[in-house]
Amino acid sequence: MTKEQIIANFDPSQPGLADATVFGLPFSAEQSEIIVISVPWEVTVSYGAGASEGPNAILDASFQVDLNHQDFPELWKLGIYLDEAPSHWKTNSDKYKELAQPIIEMLESGEAIETYPALQADLDKINKVCRELHTEVKEKVLHWMKQGKKVVLLGGDHSTPLGYYEALASIHDNFGILHLDAHMDLRIAYEGFSYSHASIMYNALQLPQISKLVQVGIRDFCEQEVDVVKAEKGRVLVNTDADLKKETFEGKTWAEQCDAIIVSLPQKVCISFDIDGMYPWYCPNTGTPVPGGFSFEQATYLFNKLAESGKEIIGFDLVEVAPDETDDWDGNVGARMLFHMCGVLAKNNGLNTGRRIEFPRK
Repeated sequence: MTKEQIIANFDPSQPGLADATVFGLPFSAEQSEIIVISVPWEVTVSYGAGASEGPNAILDASFQVDLNHQDFPELWKLGIYLDEAPSHWKTNSDKYKELAQPIIEMLESGEAIETYPALQADLDKINKVCRELHTEVKEKVLHWMKQGKKVVLLGGDHSTPLGYYEALASIHDNFGILHLDAHMDLRIAYEGFSYSHASIMYNALQLPQISKLVQVGIRDFCEQEVDVVKAEKGRVLVNTDADLKKETFEGKTWAEQCDAIIVSLPQKVCISFDIDGMYPWYCPNTGTPVPGGFSFEQATYLFNKLAESGKEIIGFDLVEVAPDETDDWDGNVGARMLFHMCGVLAKNNGLNTGRRIEFPRK
């Protein structure tokens, strides 16, 4: 069937199709405007584990997401397709995560890795396989972009988007990253891992095409990261949770804060959303939760304002969703955020997401 025939015969009010792609949508990759690349990876996890299970948890929960989104009621008709990861990505993640644990334990005990040749060799292997992953992600992203698709990345831990940024940098010569997170992620080769989840934004800054990094919700950082921010001389702007909350306590609105954040970004923007940027009760099983944060609605409001600002959103990644064995709450929150962010991307890029639904309130 053609895409038009599928739309005509599909009932979006019914539960999502179990044998369909993400959100229960019936479209093939070729028929879909948005491709979601799944990257189930968490080799360098240093605290709570589980992010490599995030993409599957989000997929499972997505079938329960109602498609008639208030802001983007026609979004589902565009097609969103989950490009599932090659099997060796998850296999390598499990294998090398296990290999990384003795290295982390040795460093946490205060010993130097140079005195353990076997562990140094393992560290070199881990850095190599992580680099290989990023290259493969870049190739997969460019494969879909060359077909005219809007491509987004679904982690996995926060190390996973580096190849995605490299792909964007091969197409766009100047763009910024809007980074929502509890952490700066500006550590240099954290715990010896060149591609640590805690080093993603430091590694991103090595791409000259990224002209600005604007961080929102930050509430945990180390001295080295502060030094990195200062050394970048205005290329990195930091909106800590404490500063944002202080402003709101003193009368500044979230709308005003969002306007200031958006103005500080360049014309082209990629969004990087670590789910631990939100209050921990939204995704309590994320790897490194920190008290404080912002709400689901604050995040979606910021994204909506960005979409309407005249800036161009060139992509996004959503990372660090980690499911719990006893319930699917984290996946549920992640799936709904993914759907909203797809709507923001589509609308901003001129695709028809429908007119916002307005309900009588008086």
